[in-house]
Amino acid sequence: MKEENKFLGEEKISKLLLKFSIPCILSLLISSLYNIVDQIFIGNSTLGYLGNAATGVVYPITIIAVAFAWCFGDGAAAYLSLCQGRKDTKNAHIGIGNSILITFIISIIFLILGFIFEDKLLYLFGASSSSINLAHDYFTIILAAIPVYMLGNSMNAVMRADGSPKFSMASTALGAIINIILDPIFIFGFNWGIKGAAYATIIGEIATLIVSIIYYTRTKTFKLSLNSFKINLGVFKNVLKLGVSTFITQISIVIISLVCNIMLAKYGAKSKYGADIPIAVIGIAMKVFSIVINIIVGIILGAQPILGYNFGAKNISRVKETFKKVTIISFIVGIISTIIFEICPSAIISIFGSNNELYMEFATLTFRLFLMLVTLTCLIKMCSIFFQAVGEPLKATISSLTRDIVCFVPLVIILPKYFGIKGVLIASPIADLIGIIITTILVIKFFKNISIINANEAPNISFQDSKKGVIITISRTHGSQGKEIGKLVAAKLGIPYYYKEMTALAAKESGLDKEFISSINSSKDIMHELYLTSTPVKYAIEAQEKVIKMIGEKGSCVLVGRAADYVLRNNKNVVRIFIYAKKEYRIKKVMEMYHDNKEKALKNIERSDKNRASYYEMISNQKWGNPENYDLCIDSSIGKEKTTEIICDYINKLK
Repeated sequence: MKEENKFLGEEKISKLLLKFSIPCILSLLISSLYNIVDQIFIGNSTLGYLGNAATGVVYPITIIAVAFAWCFGDGAAAYLSLCQGRKDTKNAHIGIGNSILITFIISIIFLILGFIFEDKLLYLFGASSSSINLAHDYFTIILAAIPVYMLGNSMNAVMRADGSPKFSMASTALGAIINIILDPIFIFGFNWGIKGAAYATIIGEIATLIVSIIYYTRTKTFKLSLNSFKINLGVFKNVLKLGVSTFITQISIVIISLVCNIMLAKYGAKSKYGADIPIAVIGIAMKVFSIVINIIVGIILGAQPILGYNFGAKNISRVKETFKKVTIISFIVGIISTIIFEICPSAIISIFGSNNELYMEFATLTFRLFLMLVTLTCLIKMCSIFFQAVGEPLKATISSLTRDIVCFVPLVIILPKYFGIKGVLIASPIADLIGIIITTILVIKFFKNISIINANEAPNISFQDSKKGVIITISRTHGSQGKEIGKLVAAKLGIPYYYKEMTALAAKESGLDKEFISSINSSKDIMHELYLTSTPVKYAIEAQEKVIKMIGEKGSCVLVGRAADYVLRNNKNVVRIFIYAKKEYRIKKVMEMYHDNKEKALKNIERSDKNRASYYEMISNQKWGNPENYDLCIDSSIGKEKTTEIICDYINKLK
């Protein structure tokens, strides 16, 4: 295992970044084409800025659909990765099938509600009396194909997790290319105007979905059947948990766009620019900026495996080096973008049409004010994903939402009262300044709290000799003395005992740090479930599972914790034991062991049990502590010696 990931800990970081980041950047840039091509052709048609205002109104509404599609798709992709790690072929296809089915159901609901409340939605997101008819024409066509759009986006993520990122990128690229080809034909050749842009978009989406469906008939690690599409709430709950962070990110974009459009329409109508020009221009600025952000996201996503492995190995010097390089690249990309936006905004704007003097004036003002501190936005986004890569989901959320929701949204509402339409524009750089201060504090605190450990330093421990026989796995509630009982059972039966030894061996075999592996179940992060899906934890879990299987192959032993009962589920010699105790008994034992007061002992018990349950359910997709999952459940309140005796008697009777 150490050899498999050795290059992540030893290869030149710049070389690794090129290897991993370039495909990510290309894939994201292709996705950006969908969002920008329509506006280029529409802006250069007779529709002008009114056409772009109409698409600018529709865009955030479609993001709501994308939020659900990516939530289910990314959740299913992450669930597939977990199933691959635990060699679970039983539930992987169910998670994916349920994801597709629920995506389709939500898309139909979205379609129905969209048609019922169409005009109300368009006015809510900033349509004016001048742009409403165009927005209506565009949205009606886009809405009719929303199931295609959502299914294509949802299924694409799973293709990447199935080990086919190039195929995933190709399916998206095909849709984008078709859109680019058909836009001028439909808009100018057939003179269909904004409807032509909508038709070109949905035909591209249909092509993407067809390619995805074809792929799903020849997948690598799972096979879909009719049973895959039967609703399984237990499995889908896990899919949903894994995708919720993506949903939050996308919905925050909707909130920003909604508030921004409302304020632009309100204060734009009071200015010389009117309501439509500001909405059209902001829509363009956001989509141009999305190209810059996607480059940054591609870079840091490519760095995730490097950061994840080296953080897990506590090779912090390489974590710092990777962070430094990505920061420098992000800064350079941001500075170059800022220079272009400040010096020659008219060159960018003219790509989207320039047939109106007021339009050009406001567009120039927007690029120079709204995107003034785009470099800081890039750094904030980079740091947010960096925190995800090193298993800090709470810091990632704070970094991202502070800038977008906590700062930008209130500022966009307050500042126009004093500065008119310009208040909307200056809200962005002010939010960037506040956001980068908070993010910098989080970064400094993060690096201050971690210590450097030699990456080549492996624990001096080895597998213990054993003979064929019963393998005893012990799961336990915190304070039930499961560790001590397990040790007594091993001694009485004369077989090896593994507890901390499992994490030490996993560290030795993988190159990860022993303390990091040991601590993944003791995280105090309120987003513990998201923490368990982070890159470094994934490496640790894979290392643990491989070592547990190797221990099982050695022969009879006692294994405490780490979902060993599930990892060894295919071993016929395994006896699964769950040790629990009354809460008062456990509180007393925790107070004795850790010298806690009663209140603190109770909190520690609740947190520890919750973390163990989350870990077990993520690994096994089964409920931790459910008697049906164990061969013997025993209340240790009778005392650890008596409990040990009962367990040994039970084992001896099985021989």
